[in-house]
Amino acid sequence: MQNSSQGFRLSPQQKSLWSAQQAHSSRAGTGQPYRAVSAILVEGDLQPRLLEKALYNVVQRHEILRTTFHRPPGVKTPFQVVSDNAHPAWQAIDLTHLDVPHRDHRVEASLAEERARLFDFERGPLLRITLLKLSLHRRVMILCLPALCADSMTLTNFVKELSHAYESVLGGQELACESMQYADFAQWQNELFEADDEHAAEGRAHWKQQTSVAASQPVLPLEKFANLANLAKLAKQAAEPSSFAFASVPIAIDRGLVKRIERLAHDCDSTISALLFAAWQAIVWRLTGRSDFVIFNLCDGRKLEDLEAALGLYARFVPVACHCEDVPFPKLLRGVQQALNQANEWQEYFEIDLPAADLAFEFEERPLRSMGVSLSFSILKQHVCIQPFKLKLSCTRAGDAIAAELQYDPQVFDRDSVERIAGYFQRFLFAVAHNEIAQTKVYATEITIGAVEILGTEERQRLLFELNRTTADYPKAKCVHELFEEQVARTPTAVALVFGDQEFNYNELNVRSNQLAHLLRRRGVAPNDCVGLCLERSAEMVIGLLGILKAGGAYVPLNPEHPRERLALQLAESKARVLITKGGEFNQHAGSVRSQGDGSLYFAGETIDLDLHRELLAAEPETNLSPVGTPDNLVYVIYTSGSTGVPKGVAVQHRNLVNYTQFVLQRLAIDAPLHFATVSTITADLGNTCIFPSLVSGGCLHVLSYDVAMEGELFRNYVTKRPIGVLKIVPSHLQALLASQPAAEILPSKYLILGGEPLSWELVERIRAADHTCQIVNHYGPTETTVGSLTFGVNAETNSSASLTVPIGRPIANTRVYALDKYLQPQPIGVAGELYIGGAGVASGYLNQAAETAARFVADPFADEAGARLYQTGDLVRHLADGNVEFLGRVDNQVKVRGFRVELGEIEAVLAAYPGVQQAIALVRPHKDSASVSSQNASDSRVVAYIVASGAKPPSQDDLRDFLKLKVPDYMIPAVFVFLKSLPLTPNGKVDRAALPAPEDARPDLQKVFVAPRTPVEKELAGIWASLLKVNDVGVHDNFFDLGGHSLLATQVVSRMRKVFQTEIPLRSLFESPTVAALAEKIESATAN
Repeated sequence: MQNSSQGFRLSPQQKSLWSAQQAHSSRAGTGQPYRAVSAILVEGDLQPRLLEKALYNVVQRHEILRTTFHRPPGVKTPFQVVSDNAHPAWQAIDLTHLDVPHRDHRVEASLAEERARLFDFERGPLLRITLLKLSLHRRVMILCLPALCADSMTLTNFVKELSHAYESVLGGQELACESMQYADFAQWQNELFEADDEHAAEGRAHWKQQTSVAASQPVLPLEKFANLANLAKLAKQAAEPSSFAFASVPIAIDRGLVKRIERLAHDCDSTISALLFAAWQAIVWRLTGRSDFVIFNLCDGRKLEDLEAALGLYARFVPVACHCEDVPFPKLLRGVQQALNQANEWQEYFEIDLPAADLAFEFEERPLRSMGVSLSFSILKQHVCIQPFKLKLSCTRAGDAIAAELQYDPQVFDRDSVERIAGYFQRFLFAVAHNEIAQTKVYATEITIGAVEILGTEERQRLLFELNRTTADYPKAKCVHELFEEQVARTPTAVALVFGDQEFNYNELNVRSNQLAHLLRRRGVAPNDCVGLCLERSAEMVIGLLGILKAGGAYVPLNPEHPRERLALQLAESKARVLITKGGEFNQHAGSVRSQGDGSLYFAGETIDLDLHRELLAAEPETNLSPVGTPDNLVYVIYTSGSTGVPKGVAVQHRNLVNYTQFVLQRLAIDAPLHFATVSTITADLGNTCIFPSLVSGGCLHVLSYDVAMEGELFRNYVTKRPIGVLKIVPSHLQALLASQPAAEILPSKYLILGGEPLSWELVERIRAADHTCQIVNHYGPTETTVGSLTFGVNAETNSSASLTVPIGRPIANTRVYALDKYLQPQPIGVAGELYIGGAGVASGYLNQAAETAARFVADPFADEAGARLYQTGDLVRHLADGNVEFLGRVDNQVKVRGFRVELGEIEAVLAAYPGVQQAIALVRPHKDSASVSSQNASDSRVVAYIVASGAKPPSQDDLRDFLKLKVPDYMIPAVFVFLKSLPLTPNGKVDRAALPAPEDARPDLQKVFVAPRTPVEKELAGIWASLLKVNDVGVHDNFFDLGGHSLLATQVVSRMRKVFQTEIPLRSLFESPTVAALAEKIESATAN
């Protein structure tokens, strides 16, 4: 048709592919991954000379097989040039002298060679044929073309035409010329692509809508790099040239299943291609949990009848926006069929730029063989790469069979993971195809795609049972205080408790707690009675809780720093009979428990003040009390934040705590007494990891005061003087201490237990860098399952690339953990599910809140024992391949703030009760410059409140903050308030939390007039505050805590102040003088003296 000097523009497909090929070559320096390779079995009495003639005729008939690519100097994109007379690169190799295994190996080697051999795009020839003779009547022909000249359908059509051409040569007939050549198609495609008519605009609008979803592609959870601790590794992997090496895993689809698929497709008025696509879409949804994502679908580009047999690069992958919900499969299929029809309709207008796509699907119908009189041609293997993907489902229908395989990038997936995905797809397909839809025209059970069982028997068995083999003996007939009394008998003179300068040996501690217990019992305390314990961290705190337990009661820890109204509510909710306190801070008064306007708390029950009643206590007997309780009685009730605005009291029994305590002793392999340190309030159960294991094992419990626990220098001085063997601490607390002190000087000698919030690999590396010998244990557990439920030991061999944060590990003794979907079925390995915990640690429920208990404590469907329950944690987790569990986040609005559990709904409920507030939303957000990838729990995150006022004048931040101080603890008070005219909404009318604006780093709108720093000391202080609080301006009268400061930031502020001003500044100074002006005055006075 055209002479060799004529050049033609590339088609849009070729142009995009050429750019991608050049980009790959510039990165890799070599390699041409975009190619089409096929292995074709030729059977019959073949005459090689006639086959060469037939091949030449096919080449002469199709210009694209005689095309090379020329790029003049200074031109970025080449022209395609058609030669009048070109021969393919042909070679014939005789393998008949080899045995069958060696012949098969040589065929595979030849295929591999063709995948690797380079093309000379300018000189050609680009068509290469290798004919391998296996026997007299069997040969394998390997065909290879660059993808610039061929797609998958090209190879299929080539085989058909070669078969026909051979018969024509054999019969002395001539082949007719092909009327439509690829150069004509390229010109037509370019004209379509450049058109500006209404039809073209409609097509471009369609693809704009589809590609808007592609911006946030889901990461499949089984990818090797699904969660990297060091995100630089992912960037490096993405930047390095890919080998485009692909591997594949076959998917078994037997003929019986094919018939079911055909019947289901027919009854749903869909194509088989759409059905397979819909099943693939459902699996992606099941694995990622994402409702909206993109799967690239292969359109063959041959809509016109004249193009059905054409050779060349016509096909293209186009993005199909997938929206998935938990609906019956036929409903999903209808939507998929419509989406694929639209994709096919508008395929010519898709702007191909070969994006870095993740997921793809291709379906091809192919004849079983091309038969002639003397020869048959059938495709054995075929590999076409016109666009790389991480994971592609490739399906081919030939006759009454469907061959399917998952093609994957080995740099992204390992084979085991892809084999599991292939199994999920096969089981899903089997399940939906075997519903009796053909008979009923509806799903017999209306089973939804989320309810289809996709796990294999082996994986299900492992997740439910093998990973939960945790049965271990523990003293289940004992109460925890009885274990303490047994230890007293063993080591009466050993030091049991240290607080400041106070020391108590086991006998002394036992005597003091016995005296309190006798008094409590005389005051009527009986098993399951609650006793309020409102004390600062002190020796009396430990004496108090032991005394309550010995009396038979359950202690209710109350923080003296919390708002009086909150304490009154907890005392009332728990129906406490007695309140233990000291210092005359609480008063007994007839009437109900209530908070007074002057800040006092009046309590209707008995009050024991450890200062005022010192002589009364001293007169009580020193002996152990006769036991009255059982392991099923309550040991403590801890109040946690409640989403409705009312705190919930978690009721824990003795047997729960005894199991946990025994596990800690076994996990730490304690064979000699150790020194334990507790550095947190007992109003959360964090400290129980050290308190009870220490007191029942002969250890020495160090109770650190707030100042010593929080202030780096004081903490270092303490542990230098009194070395600690075991320390349990919240990661953000440890980071605050490390901000001012060398790690080697504050770490424990034996065990560092970190819990209360996610543990970052960065913190672990910092600890490791200290070259310290202590073992690091990551510890996880909600209050409802008694302190801890899973642990993970971090050692030098621990792989940090498997998870974003340090895994929370495996279940403790007598504990079962499951990652379940909404149908309470186990999620596959690597897939996110909600964590449910069962076993000996599950608490009895929420005290006096039957409805809340029933909602969160559910029957265990996997346990053999009657009455077994699971606690629904609300935490999102996944099982890693090694069996460990990784924490991923929350399924609701609960967060952790500096180790404290906070229901954002409680903050919202309190704010909504303030006059002038119409709507309130609370979020935890990282600062703008935070590098944290786990913002919801990062130590540098802050609570942000979004307020919509009900009147013209919104309430001030100061008013809201003062109101909250009366209702909630300080860690629940938002650091920032953002006032909006309205809250952003999703299409279904819910608040769109993701669309809420990030707060500015400017100074909050405080009622105090801004006064700039005046003196050098004030300027230095303001600079320190601004840096740590991440605000632009700090006035001298601004309150540190009103600017978003909190206790952990306070320790860092004090540490920097000491370095800058070279003077001793106690941590309490910042709490007593929380403004720049007041603090500067103290510093100037101290330095002057």
